[in-house]
Amino acid sequence: MIDFPGLVSCVLFVPGCNYSCFYCHNRSLIDGNHIILTPQSVTDFLRKRAGLLDGVVISGGEPTLQSDLISYIRMLKDLGYRVKLDTNGSRPDVIKELLKHNLCDYFAVDYKVPAEQYQRICGQEADAYNVIETIRQLAESDIPFEVRTTLIPQLKINDLRVMAKEIPPVPRYVLNRYKIPDKYLPKDEERIHEKPYTADEIKAIAAQLKDLQPNITV
Repeated sequence: MIDFPGLVSCVLFVPGCNYSCFYCHNRSLIDGNHIILTPQSVTDFLRKRAGLLDGVVISGGEPTLQSDLISYIRMLKDLGYRVKLDTNGSRPDVIKELLKHNLCDYFAVDYKVPAEQYQRICGQEADAYNVIETIRQLAESDIPFEVRTTLIPQLKINDLRVMAKEIPPVPRYVLNRYKIPDKYLPKDEERIHEKPYTADEIKAIAAQLKDLQPNITV
């Protein structure tokens, strides 16, 4: 009921990611080797629950790296599921195809830091301009979507204002509270444990960004 607002859903976490954000909560999925269930077992599960569950959320890892993503979503749609895709926005070419064939009912895109900081926070393969292009494509479509930013302690209000200007106004911009992950790289220990924003501070930040992103929420 949480991941796909208003729908009883199953959440699939796919392995593999092209980012390595220091605060990632699914670090075991990054290298693509942490696989618990076979694709067939997941498909069998979803076939049995067609008509009982409303939706499927595909998260990760980064789902757009999966070569069979489009065909898999077609199968989910044939079973009657509504589909939400969580993405880091790094593959606008894949998002373009999903939009072209009207395969997803909802998207959530993470916009993490100002564009110039992307590689420092997310790893050398990160390119903020691909993310901005993904968000632009969604903004020009009729498909519901949201953009999410986790308020890591390193983000200051000036950074957040830059970010809010770098993307077009979106239908829902969510500020997520930062939580210390269970697993992190030893080299990141100092920045992992910087003091997080409080709930009241996040509300105040949202108020300061409302002129740039009117549909901001916490």
